[in-house]
Amino acid sequence: MPTPFPFPILMKHLLRLTFLLVLVGLTGCASLYFPPPPHAPMLTHQGEFYGAVSTNQHTNYALQGAYGLTNHLAVAGTFSSLHRKKSDRTEDIDFAEASLGYFTRLPDKRVLEVYVGGGGGATQRIERNDEQLTTRKLNGSLSKVFAQVNYARKKRDNIHLFNRDFPLTYGAALRMSYMQLNNFRIDGLAAPGESNVFFEPITFTRTQIAGPVQLQIISGQIFGFRNNKYLKAANSVFQVGIVINLDKNTTLDE
Repeated sequence: MPTPFPFPILMKHLLRLTFLLVLVGLTGCASLYFPPPPHAPMLTHQGEFYGAVSTNQHTNYALQGAYGLTNHLAVAGTFSSLHRKKSDRTEDIDFAEASLGYFTRLPDKRVLEVYVGGGGGATQRIERNDEQLTTRKLNGSLSKVFAQVNYARKKRDNIHLFNRDFPLTYGAALRMSYMQLNNFRIDGLAAPGESNVFFEPITFTRTQIAGPVQLQIISGQIFGFRNNKYLKAANSVFQVGIVINLDKNTTLDE
């Protein structure tokens, strides 16, 4: 028999890495990029649909969807929006992604997905002083290409509450992205753009609430490989949301 993949050990090390990277991210300054959560539809066959809506403490909202075109080929998309006003600044970031992926079922109810894609959007930050007067305005466009690997084990455990079992799905996603800040302007004047390479490891947990509806929690971090001033890894990934998985065929429990 082949040796089973050490999923619990992988999850343990990913959680440790995520915790350390979150500590690094908390020390960063504001960035002109806020990462949308990596998508993890965990499809298993043709015709399966995944949809999700989520938010976090930064009032960042994300809408995601994926569809199985064949038994191994999928398309996925994400739209993320951040509009928040603080005492010293206002931030407005809208970003959309699209990707093409390969998915397959592994032994023991495991799922593996690989996606490649790209995206783009707009970013703006208005900075203010203590008198609430504008001191600086920064704006530009964002572009991205990325590759991502998702791994999960579906419905291995249950949460037993109120005399009912709630099936669990949990896994991890690893994303590598190349980002660019283009058409960059500071107070209306052209400024040099920036680029960065980001590594985004996340873990996710889902529990089935009723029918195809699941509660999802995503946690992770974005780590930048370049020491930039404006396009940098300064925001962690944490999202709570609702997932709908419409599956008219077989399930992993069959």
